Amino acid sequence: MKNDVFGQNTSLIHTDYEAPAGFVAFPDAIHHASTVVFKDLASMRARSWQNKDAYTYGLHGTPTSFSLEAQVAAIEGGKHCVLTPSGLAAISLVNMAFLKSGDDILVPDNAYGPNKEQGAWLQRSFGIQVRFYDPLIGAGISDLIQANTRLIWAEAPGSVTMEVPDIPAIVRAAHAKAVLVALDNTWSAGLAFKAFEHGIDISIQALTKYQSGGSDVLMGAVITKDAELNSKILDAHMRIGFGVGMDDVYLVLRGLPTLKMRFDAHDKAAREVATWLKTRPEIAQVLHPAWEDCPGHAHWKRDFSGAGGLFSVLFDAKLSEAQTDRFVESLKLFKIGFSWGGSHSLCVPYRIETMRNHWKGEGILVRFNIGLEDAQDLIADIAQALALMHPR
Repeated sequence: MKNDVFGQNTSLIHTDYEAPAGFVAFPDAIHHASTVVFKDLASMRARSWQNKDAYTYGLHGTPTSFSLEAQVAAIEGGKHCVLTPSGLAAISLVNMAFLKSGDDILVPDNAYGPNKEQGAWLQRSFGIQVRFYDPLIGAGISDLIQANTRLIWAEAPGSVTMEVPDIPAIVRAAHAKAVLVALDNTWSAGLAFKAFEHGIDISIQALTKYQSGGSDVLMGAVITKDAELNSKILDAHMRIGFGVGMDDVYLVLRGLPTLKMRFDAHDKAAREVATWLKTRPEIAQVLHPAWEDCPGHAHWKRDFSGAGGLFSVLFDAKLSEAQTDRFVESLKLFKIGFSWGGSHSLCVPYRIETMRNHWKGEGILVRFNIGLEDAQDLIADIAQALALMHPR
């Protein structure tokens, strides 16, 4: 149709222009959509929103989000991926897909705080029994599985206290009793720990972290290898109405080509900083999975190929919270803030005794995210902050 026969408003909406074919460039294109246009009614009626070989509605994806899902699934070694608005939303999606009133789930005591808080909410408001277990229980988790246990969560390692669980042992015990195992694999970015090679049924990640790399995007992903599990996840995804913005998807896509290089750089710098911290008298223990005295280190050594930039330390028990707070607030390069995986280094103290039932450590726990600054500059910053801990 020729738009010169229409009024001005109609011509602005219905344009004759078609971009010429053959444009090729490196970035993925950003395809925005709520409405997806069908060429005819037969095409509309033939399409299923669950089938990703066609498009139905923007909530279920565009070429932009399908591309990111495919790439994230490939990194994990999975076959299916569903995007969510955040990492916590990915956890919520798994719970909503596989749990109902009267079911029982097991969550590690060192899990991401909001995961534990959601468990309390599920129990209080939805009649789902939630029990917390020692993250180092390994095969002993078999004794905790009940007839109504439907799901076991794991986190490798715990993102604050850094215990590394024996994932294969937990998986064997769970599968022997037909229970699913879901893993929060955010710490390893799907690079340093291959969830499906170790028997995990469902892997979730906060793409907010390393995949984005810019501390500016919230996004999550649920990855599986099994088509039936993926179908249940898609059903829940549709009913909850989770959607992601394509501009945010593009930002994550833009970060993926450098993901492995950045992860390795974070890992290298973190080990350098952690090595130096072990020499300091103020530090009672460095909780870094690559260190032999970190709980579960043997599991990390067996199952992981890297460590990224996140680890914690325990300050000497003789040091007060006021002193460790002074240390954190005296840092200049490290900023105070949650999350990790971005280029800026972060530091956060935790009142860990209020968060853990099985915690046996002593002293104030402080978590470091080592960014992409020069490691020696970060060490110098920590040194000057440690010097300021003690009142003059």
